[in-house]
Amino acid sequence: MREGGSLPAVVEADDGALYVMKFVGAGQGPKALIAELIAGEIGRALGLNVPELVFMELSPLLARTERHEEILDLLRASIGLNLGMRFLPGAFAYNPLLQPPPAAALASAIVWFDAFVTNVDRTDRNVNLLLWQQALWLIDHGAALYFHHDWATYHQRARSPFPHVAQHTLLPLASELEAADAFAHRRLDDACFSAIVAETPDVWLAFDAAYGDPATLRAAYVAYLSERLENSSVFVEEAVRARGLLI
Repeated sequence: MREGGSLPAVVEADDGALYVMKFVGAGQGPKALIAELIAGEIGRALGLNVPELVFMELSPLLARTERHEEILDLLRASIGLNLGMRFLPGAFAYNPLLQPPPAAALASAIVWFDAFVTNVDRTDRNVNLLLWQQALWLIDHGAALYFHHDWATYHQRARSPFPHVAQHTLLPLASELEAADAFAHRRLDDACFSAIVAETPDVWLAFDAAYGDPATLRAAYVAYLSERLENSSVFVEEAVRARGLLI
């Protein structure tokens, strides 16, 4: 599956289920998988529909018969631990013209979530929303949490307004952002963030060894998320302002 700059694949795992495997050897590297994992589990903690995320071990045997050079290189670079997202058979991409539109409460919760995790990939051009079993499902959060590409500025980024929210495909419907903010503060806290970040594998965090060992980096992720939650009014006000320019 050619998705942006990566090549995820539909894979049957040893539990007999199908997953969309996100490869650690793809161009975005392990940080995309870290963002996918942390953002996805935060979405789930907020009660949003996110397909099940699993860890998947890629065997070197899988590459033995691959003849496509680009895919072969990707498989060889991804031997070991990767991330899988449960495949939703028959799902199709959300269309902003679809009727009836999502309820204001759901649209607001998704906009809040994306502003919180700084997800730039929920636009009309790249919705990353699926309709499955008459419900909206959120996928592909590898571009979120982009603060971890520059650890030196993560405190400042935790208090950023996220101007990209102006391009959010659901922003015109998000008329209940303050209520979504209040709800999120009831569902998220340091303990929730710590439990989610604790699942991040050491082998993925090792790519940032120059900035600290896995324990130090996990603590930094939790500190960022906690500080961003404390300062949520900054990005909520930005979202409300941006929405006001649309309506």
